[in-house]
Amino acid sequence: MTTETKPIFLLDERDILNEANECPIDRPLETLPLNQEHAFAFWQRDIPEEYWALTAEQIIERVRAARESLGNRCIVLGHHYQREDVIQFADLKGDSFKLAQWASSQEEAEYIVFCGVHFMAEAADILSQPHQKVILPNMSAGCSMADMADPDDVYACWDELQEAGIQGVIPVTYMNSAASLKAFCGKNGGIVCTSSNAGKVLDWAFAQGDKVLFFPDQHLGRNTGLSAGINVTEMALWDYTLPYGSLGGNEAAQLQDTRIILWKGHCSVHNRFSVQQIDDARNKHPDVKVLVHPECRMEVVQAADLNGSTEFISRTIGEASSGSKWAVGTEINLVSRLARENPDKLVFCLDPVVCPCSTMYRIHPAYLCWAVEALAAGRTVNHMVVDKETAVWAKVALERMLAVK
Repeated sequence: MTTETKPIFLLDERDILNEANECPIDRPLETLPLNQEHAFAFWQRDIPEEYWALTAEQIIERVRAARESLGNRCIVLGHHYQREDVIQFADLKGDSFKLAQWASSQEEAEYIVFCGVHFMAEAADILSQPHQKVILPNMSAGCSMADMADPDDVYACWDELQEAGIQGVIPVTYMNSAASLKAFCGKNGGIVCTSSNAGKVLDWAFAQGDKVLFFPDQHLGRNTGLSAGINVTEMALWDYTLPYGSLGGNEAAQLQDTRIILWKGHCSVHNRFSVQQIDDARNKHPDVKVLVHPECRMEVVQAADLNGSTEFISRTIGEASSGSKWAVGTEINLVSRLARENPDKLVFCLDPVVCPCSTMYRIHPAYLCWAVEALAAGRTVNHMVVDKETAVWAKVALERMLAVK
């Protein structure tokens, strides 16, 4: 008789920092069994052990069988940044808000399996119909940027601004934030934005008040403000790590003259792109077009030819002329997919180092397999539920965004 020994995961502080806040580099894009994933120790560990050693081929067969038994009762959503071994099962791929909207329109679907991160599944639940349940395959799939705007820190910032007599502030939260912060904006006359509509949302906000508190991504806020003609001298950075009463490292007089208060958050993937990488791409391919996401730093966006959302990036390259060359500053899974889908063009990532989104990467196909097999067996795992009051106020902020033309 033999006894199976579970794998032992040895972690140090550097491992934890890299997985939670940084972008692990040189990670292969092909799927390994869960028990061979170095980062598995950080992921949801109550997935049954039978899934730990499944190969990609076994997962494909089991997911397809479960989905066939569920039929139209289950839909699978795949965010652009998911690995190809997850996207292959998606009924629709796209950005988070597009996916959530589409899922809510699928009347026959009882189950929405969202292969994305936590805030995306929350948005899907907020927009879903009463008979629909949203499933997040791995509940540890979060977003380091969203985590930089802890709700308590944002509430404290709001209180500090009020105490300092800073009036006329409209809160604007990026879609990449917790449902509770979307609700906070709904309650306080604010709004949600996406990377596609941030400019129009900013215009709306300034029609309502004198200043904008923009969170959690400082770079999207700064780049959008610059596009609207607001000078960087009219923007202030709020450092949420400073103690209460510090005004985020600013003086009250400075904040009185500020038009946009930027939260000190960022995307760990998009923060990696640099002007040097753009220069290197242009030196190697003089006729290359550089296309980056507006979550990149200001100097990177200004050095690029174009910037826009994941949907904009996908559409621009898809519609580009044959033979054109594109250096792209966004997550590697999307860039690799665009290269495969456009073989008549040269499409490559600005960053030569393979750098997938570490939290999006937690949606390993084995978790998807677990989720859909449970549904096929009449059980629900990882049901995402946003409490009613939060959902009501978050929807107010989302509906304000939808009304912006």
